[in-house]
Amino acid sequence: MTPDRLRLLVPVMALVALLAGVFWMQPRAASYTGLNLLLNLAVPIALATIAQMLIMAVNDLDLSMGAFVSFVACVTATFLNDTPALGLLILAAAIAVYAGLGVIIHLRNLPSIVVTLGMSFVWTGLAVLILPAPGGSSPEWLRTLMTVKPPLAPMAIFASVLIAIVAHLIVMRSTLGVRIRALGGNERTVARSGTSIIATRAAAYALAAFFAVLAGMALVGLATSADANIALRYTLLSIAGVILGGGEFIGGRVSPIGAVIGALTLTLAGSFLSFLRISPDWQIGAQGAILILVLALRLLFNRLEARR
Repeated sequence: MTPDRLRLLVPVMALVALLAGVFWMQPRAASYTGLNLLLNLAVPIALATIAQMLIMAVNDLDLSMGAFVSFVACVTATFLNDTPALGLLILAAAIAVYAGLGVIIHLRNLPSIVVTLGMSFVWTGLAVLILPAPGGSSPEWLRTLMTVKPPLAPMAIFASVLIAIVAHLIVMRSTLGVRIRALGGNERTVARSGTSIIATRAAAYALAAFFAVLAGMALVGLATSADANIALRYTLLSIAGVILGGGEFIGGRVSPIGAVIGALTLTLAGSFLSFLRISPDWQIGAQGAILILVLALRLLFNRLEARR
């Protein structure tokens, strides 16, 4: 088995094991309504995870992801609902700012962790200015889209499959995706090939911002309102989802399909514990335990593969 398939096998096993445990403890969850409740927030988390994966693909880390998604949610629940043209303009400007961050980080050789941590306060401040208190309203078309009930399986499952396919085609099959992964793997080789490192990094950041914008919009479509702190947990969840799905912190090694599976696993863990009315503190601990267990299994499989 190839290393890439091995990295994908571990999160799949984790998701299947978690689903089996959920259905054994709560048989009613094995239904359309049960799965819909368990995976209610899977779409925004999966989109945020793909966004984080694109940043990690160029050997960076975004600590402002949760704050940015919260900002987008506030814009969606206010400007995009009341004055759609202005709302779209604000979101487009935010994507441009993200691309600019990628350029600044490269030109000034700044640690992405420090820059994005600073930007998290900027995004949070802007979100508070837009919505000082929880409120706003989801656009009707967005609410309809996120609450549609397709046959056979909940919308979250269909949407997650679509997200995985689109992200896979962009990151693994497109020319831009190849350049982004190559930049994370060996920056000097990319420079020698004549490809612009600045343009590639800016494109990676802009693409990540685009997926994060979709995450914020999807979240508002589900929650029907927003506040400045609605998605702060997404920073750590997105990082955990990428790592859980077989991604690496360095080397441009990412797996879009694995990242979506990792996001589904974390969503399922949190939603199931909420379904059982367990404290959110225990939910965070359970998600951390799942991540540690999967990483331990991946390390074990890697060692067994290396011995062959």
